[in-house]
Amino acid sequence: MSTPRTGTPEHELLTRVRAAAIKPLEVAHFLDRLSHADRVRAVRALGRPEQRRLYEAAKGFGSVRLVDLVPPGVPDLVAVRHYGRNTLPLFTLFEKRFCRPRGADPQKPHLLYGFNFQAMSFFTGPGYFVARENASVPEVLIDYREVPPERPEGWPPIRANDQGPGRLVYGNMVDTLRRVSEHVTIGSAARGGKDLGSWFVLCREA
Repeated sequence: MSTPRTGTPEHELLTRVRAAAIKPLEVAHFLDRLSHADRVRAVRALGRPEQRRLYEAAKGFGSVRLVDLVPPGVPDLVAVRHYGRNTLPLFTLFEKRFCRPRGADPQKPHLLYGFNFQAMSFFTGPGYFVARENASVPEVLIDYREVPPERPEGWPPIRANDQGPGRLVYGNMVDTLRRVSEHVTIGSAARGGKDLGSWFVLCREA
């Protein structure tokens, strides 16, 4: 990846995350001040070392709840897009799309539905999941072991993650999301309870 120009949002965020000691509050304030387009460009500039460090720095910084992923003003079964970048060798740019189930409390939903939108979906499948708040710490768990019973119009057909090629990507997987700023979260993937050393960053649409 080419080095972003000095003064760009990408460069400014990288500078903060590469600092000897990351200051989570400073990072959050910086991201909150950006426009949506600049925020997406900035977080998608974060590579593997930066995402790993940011995930650790975000531990205990703030809470992320389901209403942060799908705000209360969004109707049921309407997608909210989160633009992301992961640390895989290929196809690093992707989206996670979330929605609130039909009839759920907009202020306190007990779960969300979602899937992964990425270039290899034709092979891996859509990677459907159910998201819940972690009862122990203020984080969100994205559980690929369970798939939604319904989907919004326009989403791909629901497929389980324990069969076919998708099993190699999503099988027995649970991601953990931590808060970075109002719109940005940072995640880590685990399979069978074991961290995979794989991270991803997400930016919710404004």
